[in-house]
Amino acid sequence: MKYTIITTFLVVLTASIGFAGNLRSETINPDVTKIEVGQELYNQITHPAEYCLAQNIYYESRTDNIAGQAAVADVVLNRVLDERWPDNICDVIYQGPKYESWNTKKDPNLSDEERIYFPVRNRCQFSWYCDGKPDQPRNEDAWRKAQELAYQMIHFRKFRGISEGSTHYHATYVNPKWNRNMRMIGRIGLHIFYVQR
Repeated sequence: MKYTIITTFLVVLTASIGFAGNLRSETINPDVTKIEVGQELYNQITHPAEYCLAQNIYYESRTDNIAGQAAVADVVLNRVLDERWPDNICDVIYQGPKYESWNTKKDPNLSDEERIYFPVRNRCQFSWYCDGKPDQPRNEDAWRKAQELAYQMIHFRKFRGISEGSTHYHATYVNPKWNRNMRMIGRIGLHIFYVQR
């Protein structure tokens, strides 16, 4: 217990003083919309990048401590800066094969904007997005915390670098085959973090 508290404190302290590991120096620019802090800011985030990142924090790590949640979000932001992944937050999170709805597929006169696509089940970068379950947060406190953390990480770079450049992670209770070709960075909260060799 004492070791866990000290480790968490050191991880958070390291992130807050700006340790960035092997991160690139580019900045994430979410095309910021003006939002005043102090209003009911986190009940409804208005910018898509904030919303997408908050969703990922919520579904991937809502039961984790703040360091673990920040590390999960940091992986998404690291991928945005890496040329192997899309260059915006939502596209990174929703990346994966998709199929067209049979309702729109049968109509050849629809434009691309009118067509509806769904992710292929269990083939996404982040499993919650294509697990077949509804993506509507039910835990209001956890959702609010996820939104606040997403906002802080995007706009103020809070906790950036906490994952030391990691682009992959998995929960501590699984051991996927893909991690054999990765260099382990370490454990933060309920996940183990990696970079490609």
